[in-house]
Amino acid sequence: MKMRRLAMALLLAVSGVAWVPSASASDNNATKAADAPADEFAVQFGKLRAQDDYLQKIGWRLRTGNAAFCSRPPADIGLMLQDAAAYPDISAVRRVNAVNGDFFVHSVVPGSPAELAGLKPAMEVVSVGSTELASLDVDAKEKWRRLETVNAMIRSELAETGTVYVTVSHLQKPVEIRGIAACPGRFELITGLGTASANRERVAIGSDFVGLSYPEEEFAAVLAHELAHILLQHPDWLDANGRGRQNVRNTEREADQLMPWLLANAGYDPAAAVRFMKRWGPKHSGGLFRKRTHDGWDERAETIEQQLPLIKAATNDQGQADWR
Repeated sequence: MKMRRLAMALLLAVSGVAWVPSASASDNNATKAADAPADEFAVQFGKLRAQDDYLQKIGWRLRTGNAAFCSRPPADIGLMLQDAAAYPDISAVRRVNAVNGDFFVHSVVPGSPAELAGLKPAMEVVSVGSTELASLDVDAKEKWRRLETVNAMIRSELAETGTVYVTVSHLQKPVEIRGIAACPGRFELITGLGTASANRERVAIGSDFVGLSYPEEEFAAVLAHELAHILLQHPDWLDANGRGRQNVRNTEREADQLMPWLLANAGYDPAAAVRFMKRWGPKHSGGLFRKRTHDGWDERAETIEQQLPLIKAATNDQGQADWR
C-alpha cells in the first residue's frame, strides 16, 4: 500500500511535471512552474494528456481483447478523470480545461463506452451516481485520495449494476454508461520515472521510459508483460512464497511467455514482443542481467519466440488465442 500511495502521489503531482520544461527537470522546477505563462501551461498540459491518451488506448486494447480468458473480468467504461484540487495550481488546471469545479474528464478511450456515451476530454463532471463530487472533502496531506474515492465509486457502481451514471455540467440529465468486460488492471503514467512495473492492480509506466518512443506494438509488449504479472497474480504468489531471486526470475519468465498471447488477442503482432526485446535489450538490460532476477534479453527473446507457433496453432476463427 505504501508503494501504491507513492505512485499515486507522483501521478497526481503531475502538474509539477505537466508544465516542467523537460522530463528530466528537477523537482524544484515544479515549484517554479506556477509562474509559467498560461500558454506554456496549456501546451505542457496538452502533452501530458496526449501521453495519457496513448497509454490508456493501448491498455484498453490489451484488457478488453483478453477479457474472454480472464476469470470474472470486471466491467469498465474507458474513462479517466482528474481532480484539479490535487494539482499545485488549481486555477491553472481549471483554466486550461475551461471548468469551474474540480473534476473533469482527462482522457477517454476511443470506441469505449464512455466515448460512445458522449464524454470528451475537458468536460466538467459534477456527480457520479447520486453523489455530488463537490461534497467530497479533500485530504490536505494526501490530495490524491479524493480522486481515488471517485474511481472506487465508479468501480462499485459497475460491479453492482454494470452501469454508472455520470453528470456533466452542461447537460441536464445524467449520462448512462454501460460497462463492458475488461481484464483487471489499470494503467498509470508516473511522471519523472524511467521504469515499467506492476503491483496487484496497477501497471505503472514512467514518463521517461524509453519504450514510449518505440513503435506502438513494441510499447504494447511492455504493457502486456506488466499486465501479465497482474493476470497471473504474481504479487500475491511472491508474497506467499518469498521474493528470492529465483522466484522473481520465474515470474518474469511466465510474464514473458504470456505477453505475446496478450498482444495477439489485442490485435497486435505477437512477434512485436521479440522485436521489443531485441531493440531494448542490448542497451538497457545490463543491470537486470547482472542481478539475475531476469534472464538476459537474448534468452528472453528466445522464450517469447517459442510461444509464437503455439499462439498461431491456438488462434480460432475469431482471431483469439486462449492462453489459459
